[in-house]
Amino acid sequence: MTHAVPVSQAISQAIGPISRRTRIKLCGLSRRADVELAVELGADAIGLVFYPPSPRSVGVAEAIDLAGGLPPFVSVVGLFVNPTAAWVGEVTSNVALTMLQFHGDETPAQCEQLASVAGLPWLRALRIGADMRPADLVESALNYSTAGGLLFDTLVEGYGGGGKIFDWSLIPAELARRAVLSGGLNAQNVGDAIRRVRPYAVDVSSGIEVAGAKGVKDPARMAAFVRAVREADAG
Repeated sequence: MTHAVPVSQAISQAIGPISRRTRIKLCGLSRRADVELAVELGADAIGLVFYPPSPRSVGVAEAIDLAGGLPPFVSVVGLFVNPTAAWVGEVTSNVALTMLQFHGDETPAQCEQLASVAGLPWLRALRIGADMRPADLVESALNYSTAGGLLFDTLVEGYGGGGKIFDWSLIPAELARRAVLSGGLNAQNVGDAIRRVRPYAVDVSSGIEVAGAKGVKDPARMAAFVRAVREADAG
């Protein structure tokens, strides 16, 4: 009787051990120089904010420039907060996005409807408060089962970008494969976060900014963050 060989074992036999690589999204970019540096550093995705109240928000004309001319396989994620279908349609018909991120109070049905306007895959941000339990996250994951991934962020006043971390132990291991870990990450703590959660990807915004200047990215902090992720992967 022939027994199937586990996929991980088959891969190891064929090409040897594989180094794990955490994907990186640098979010809230608003300057062309920051986008170009993100690409140079090897970021897998950049995030553009389309929520006018945010200090990191960009308009359609700015976004066209920021998203234009990127090399292959660099994703452009558009972040929306409780948007209208008209706003999503206007942005996505003009800006070369590859994925949507819903970061407000959108229901599963609203996320699906808005994504259908653009014909793009989507992420759902789940904001984690102090009173939440792992079971709550599992329930939310089931509710948003058609999402391309779940972004775990800290519940703060407003909608993200507060630079606050949450209790990473709340994320069940079975959700790690779908997890994009966010919320207060920086070069100093992202390595520990990766070792503890093993998320598929990490997302940073305020942790790579010039101190006290929301939306203005610091090249040294951007480089340090990417380096810390790669060091955690190597370890």
